[in-house]
Amino acid sequence: MKKALKLSLIAASIGLMSACGSAEQANTPAKLDSDADKQSYALGASMGTYLKKNLDSNAEIGISLKQELIIAGIQDALVAKSQLSDEEIQTVMQALQQQVSELKTKEAREAGLMFLAENAKREGVVVTDSGLQYEVLVAAEGAKPAATDTVEVHYHGTLLDGTVFDSSVDRGEKISFPLNRVIPGWTEGLQYMSIGSKYKFFIPSELAYGSRNAGQIPPNSTLIFEVELFDIKKEG
Repeated sequence: MKKALKLSLIAASIGLMSACGSAEQANTPAKLDSDADKQSYALGASMGTYLKKNLDSNAEIGISLKQELIIAGIQDALVAKSQLSDEEIQTVMQALQQQVSELKTKEAREAGLMFLAENAKREGVVVTDSGLQYEVLVAAEGAKPAATDTVEVHYHGTLLDGTVFDSSVDRGEKISFPLNRVIPGWTEGLQYMSIGSKYKFFIPSELAYGSRNAGQIPPNSTLIFEVELFDIKKEG
């Protein structure tokens, strides 16, 4: 039911967008004389803005919807003569969502591979056998943690577009964790570091969260972390 409601809202917003487009062509802007007029227009504008962002996002990954059929679907639904049942609509929408997810996942993986290929050429970037890349920002000497140790760090994590998805630095609170209980890129990368050092990790998706959706991290994302090591607590 929630998906059907969402579909109805999307359909309504497309209809409102189409109506607005017709009004602009005829140079007859909508009249907003009463509170009900403004409320109605505001609802339509809000849904239209949300829908446009989604349509633009889908178009960027190669999904183009036919406006004439969208409008036809709205018109049929408004007179209760939809050519598809609620169950069929739900099935089609689920398939569309799956297609969007697969295309975005593919796009993220390709973007990551392109980035890593170029990043590996930069001076100071080290590429390990696993495909992990790192850059030493602040060097230090001394013992390095083993995979079974617990470490205390500050970190700042971003996506390739600069979006911050997690940051102990921003929270102002260092974090401790067993090194063998985090993503493989961290388990490997921290073992190159000594206390006082600061590294920048470029972690391929297969050494991060892979095809899983992890909160703000889309599937197949390449991750960038700046990590500073403060302490090592040996196992036992």
